[in-house]
Amino acid sequence: MQLFNLWTSLLLLAGSICAYAQDGDVRSIPLRTHSFTAPYLDSDMQSRWFDFGGDTVIRTDQYIRLTPDLHSRSGWLFSRVPLTATNWEIEFEFKISGHGNLYGDGFAFWLTKQRAQQGNVFGSVDKFEGLGIFFDTYKNNRPGTVFPYVMAMLGDGNTAYDKANDGKANELAGCSARGIRNANVPTKARLTYFQDGKLKLELHYKNEDEWTKCFEIDNPKIPSVAYMGFSAETGELSDNHDIIYVQTKNLYQPNAGGSSSDDGRVKSPSNKSKGQNKRDRVSSGGGGVGVGGWLLRFLIFGLIVAGGYVGFTMYRSQRNRNRF
Repeated sequence: MQLFNLWTSLLLLAGSICAYAQDGDVRSIPLRTHSFTAPYLDSDMQSRWFDFGGDTVIRTDQYIRLTPDLHSRSGWLFSRVPLTATNWEIEFEFKISGHGNLYGDGFAFWLTKQRAQQGNVFGSVDKFEGLGIFFDTYKNNRPGTVFPYVMAMLGDGNTAYDKANDGKANELAGCSARGIRNANVPTKARLTYFQDGKLKLELHYKNEDEWTKCFEIDNPKIPSVAYMGFSAETGELSDNHDIIYVQTKNLYQPNAGGSSSDDGRVKSPSNKSKGQNKRDRVSSGGGGVGVGGWLLRFLIFGLIVAGGYVGFTMYRSQRNRNRF
């Protein structure tokens, strides 16, 4: 009975791993060039992959503070190299905090052709080209909208941000996020992008391990070569705007069969029905044997060992019966 149970468990494990190998087709590779966590700085007190300026202050054991809770401050943080991945996921933890009932103005996430330029749009330059996502905490003139408000804008390099109306004229998509400031759980954002497919933003601020979809955009025109950054500003009202960590991943589909038609492309969620695939350039070694492949090899080895053990046990039992 014990041998039967062992054999059944191995068969069930084999089925689950085979299902993973078939269904878990989209995988990821961490991008060190666009990720950071504490202590943020190298041994020489510099960052290899990021520049920062303005009023930004780095506390190596806690956060990168774009602005303190003081009036008329602004700061920025930008990658030194552009993000060129075709399909990617960016997750970052942030914290907006301060004292009093009046506060502002917010911070921004950027994927733009411009980089490291201080300006009047949440601490960065106006008339940008690329993607800006604004975590706006103060309502200027936008009736009917609950603040804090998170919105996306695709800049063409010529259009100015509608600051007087909190970006109403520029909004591509957005959502209200009441409770994102001074939250009781870690506040995070997760941005997932498939080229010529979809851009999705999810927020984590309500409950532990609960992600809320803020928006999903079809066919966004994000520059293929863009710098990733963050910026923030305060005016007459103020807040602490902190970035805790950033984790960027390159999404790809490994070569499953080795044939010339299977080139490791990721299918965009919006184009799966059309069979259109988009390639994600990955570093060397990305198309090798993945976790599923190694698990499958280990399982096969385990099945061989278990089969040998079952055969030997049956042979020994038969021999003992013949002896008596």
